[in-house]
Amino acid sequence: MTEKYTLYATMGAGFESTVSKELQKLGYQTRTENGRVFFEGGQEDIVKTNLWLRSADRVKILLKEFKAVSFEQLYDQVFDYDWALLLPVDAAFPVQGRAVRSKLHSEPDVQSIVKKAIVDKMVKQYHRRGFLPETGNAFPLDIHIYKDVARLSLDTTGASLFKRGYRVEHGGAPLKETFAAGLLELTPFNGTHPLIDPMCGSGTLPIEAALLAKNIAPGMKREFSFDGFDWFDKSLHQAGVEQAQAQIKPLESTIWASDIDQSVLEYAKLNAHNAGVLQDIKFKQVAVKDFKTDLENGIIISNPPYGKRLKDRDGAHKLYEEMGQVLGSYKDFSQYYLTSDPEFEKYFGQKATKKRKLFNGNLRVDFYQFWANKR
Repeated sequence: MTEKYTLYATMGAGFESTVSKELQKLGYQTRTENGRVFFEGGQEDIVKTNLWLRSADRVKILLKEFKAVSFEQLYDQVFDYDWALLLPVDAAFPVQGRAVRSKLHSEPDVQSIVKKAIVDKMVKQYHRRGFLPETGNAFPLDIHIYKDVARLSLDTTGASLFKRGYRVEHGGAPLKETFAAGLLELTPFNGTHPLIDPMCGSGTLPIEAALLAKNIAPGMKREFSFDGFDWFDKSLHQAGVEQAQAQIKPLESTIWASDIDQSVLEYAKLNAHNAGVLQDIKFKQVAVKDFKTDLENGIIISNPPYGKRLKDRDGAHKLYEEMGQVLGSYKDFSQYYLTSDPEFEKYFGQKATKKRKLFNGNLRVDFYQFWANKR
């Protein structure tokens, strides 16, 4: 495979600028579209971005871009690619496809035509008799057609980047790690001021804050699909992890996480332990109405329970009132709350400085921002 690739990161709606900033901080020039940020790089950059990107979902190699208004054209363009260069004879190559506002709108047909074209080409290149075992490593392929322009890409990530490897499964609706990291990137948090999550649930926000504050690469403890690519330099991943290890720094300021539910806090502590940051977060069982702190000039950030999740709108509204009375009095803290309840400001008792619309999965949510009056 060539030395330089056109790469792109994918992310949840509303986090394009966040991922673009992350990539720029890592030293890349970026170009942004809806749901994608493009950049250039080689194998080392594929390793680096998979290890370090906090709010992106995946990193993909753009293999080919072409016009496709008929299935024949789609087949020919895919067949035309040198698949033996990319895929060994036993490669497993699942094809995912999407078609939006295009003449070719049947996604199952698009996927099967692409698959057929690759199989036919590889059968020819490897001199097989119409059969490919697909028993080897996975090379996840993606075909995306938008306004009749097709993009064929290879996913270098595998399981989404939110799968950091530290979270134990339990009930409730925890924020995805990438989403939590994206929220933190929308605040001024950089680890030099205290951070408090007074309704921390299973701990995703404070854990992601600790990883950020200590400069811990979020992808350090996991495998990626590029690990299985036979043409990929195997030494690069290990070298990237060692470099990341050397860049970890001590925590400068307090991270506080509390919740009313002790059993949920136990999950949060276990998650923090798995992430290697248990010693960096002060966990405490306390209800919002009893919350107190001597900390100053920091950030309060939380994903409070909302009516849909509590199945109890009145309970949620009562909690928002308590938040306004107790947390709202800490005027030297910038405060950030994520909720799907459009009446949040009314019950919190303050108008947000700024409100940002996001989607947590398919749920429309708002990120309410109350900026501090610094002392």
